[in-house]
Amino acid sequence: MLARWPATGAWMLLSAASRCIALLGLVAMLSCSAYAGVVLEKRGLPMNFSWVACQPNCRSWVSAVGIITAETPSDFDAFAHDHQLKGETIVLDSSGGSVNDAIALGQRFRALEMVTTVGGTVLTPSARGERAHVSPEAYCESMCVFLLLSGKSRYVPERAHVRVHQIWLSYCADNARAASYTADDLTTVERDIGRLAKYTFDMGGAGDLLSLSLNVPPWEDLHELSPEELRVTNLITTDNAAPLGSPNASPVELSPKSLQDLFVSTVAAASAGQE
Repeated sequence: MLARWPATGAWMLLSAASRCIALLGLVAMLSCSAYAGVVLEKRGLPMNFSWVACQPNCRSWVSAVGIITAETPSDFDAFAHDHQLKGETIVLDSSGGSVNDAIALGQRFRALEMVTTVGGTVLTPSARGERAHVSPEAYCESMCVFLLLSGKSRYVPERAHVRVHQIWLSYCADNARAASYTADDLTTVERDIGRLAKYTFDMGGAGDLLSLSLNVPPWEDLHELSPEELRVTNLITTDNAAPLGSPNASPVELSPKSLQDLFVSTVAAASAGQE
């Protein structure tokens, strides 16, 4: 019996370890599932701002999750009143929302010289309590894309999704093709497109961003921007940034386009289409 103990003991340890690994895997799977459910729920609510404090040796950030509504700019003003946000990073996870309120919010971000990126804030337990980090698995869609543009520095991680489509009257968007439109409706859309175009160029964006967005009607799937399109639209100013939650997290700037360059690719594309 004593001769067989090492083998039996090893088997028992291996069996216990396997059960622990299986249990940890189940916990991780349930945690991921719960996290996904919470994120989806938050994205369906009006945008919420929260300050994510990091360890002493890493950079904190602002989490912005949800739909941009008429109250969002004033909600941000109240949040900014309680925090020093000059030059801070704001992490976006949003399906978009109101055109004019997104413009107003983006102007506030730019006035504060904020850094914008796309991601989801995740809190994980550690020996020192909860530790925060940013998951790149997040979405910035519709008017959120123009919020991303408002950052003085802008970064999109590889696994993030940035998707665009046309702006549309909210009360007609669900059945846009069958809806009836008045002259006042068309005037509203045209006016909002004009405001959005001015905002885009004020923020340093390219005409390509408007072109790509305005080519996708609401009855088609949103267009996900490729890495090349993120560059040509000038939505990103850096393609290399240390993860938030790590020491010395800071963006590395790309060479910005000149104002003339912002129009060149759009004109070239239009010319190519006529050939």
